[in-house]
Amino acid sequence: MTVSKLGPILVLGGARSGKSRFAERLAETSGLKMHYVATGRAFDDEMRDRIVHHKAARQGKGWTTHEEPLDLVGVLARIDARDRVILVDCLTLWVTNLMMEGRDMAAAFAALADFLPGAQARLVFVSNEVGLGIVPENRMARAFRDHAGRLHQIVAEKSAEVYLVAAGLPLKMKG
Repeated sequence: MTVSKLGPILVLGGARSGKSRFAERLAETSGLKMHYVATGRAFDDEMRDRIVHHKAARQGKGWTTHEEPLDLVGVLARIDARDRVILVDCLTLWVTNLMMEGRDMAAAFAALADFLPGAQARLVFVSNEVGLGIVPENRMARAFRDHAGRLHQIVAEKSAEVYLVAAGLPLKMKG
């Protein structure tokens, strides 16, 4: 498995599905300079522990990490170069951050969609597939699920390859 030269890659999966590990392997086998864009924020101890675990797993493997919870397109534009692979983990945390800050979701998604065709780096996006379960009971959770679903459709359309990962096994859906 190698990183596509044709366009972005989207890797979807549920919690603890192996999607990040799969995406990291794609990047690590690319032969390109590896950049990791982390969108997560540590709002509690459990999330702090997850971030520490993710950083430790990448340590010593040649990754340059960029922590950016909101300005995803800005950070991508700053590090975009032909000799690089950029892994973004994850889009659903970015959606959460945008919602918590009251940002214009449609404008943020459109900016990302506009950036993708001209990107020089090989882009790998990781995101949680949240639309396969029951309808959430509260308005905010339903809005989150809907925003994530719309974003996934936008990124999948612009992607050369799309994978769904379950139990550590990737299923190629596009490409």
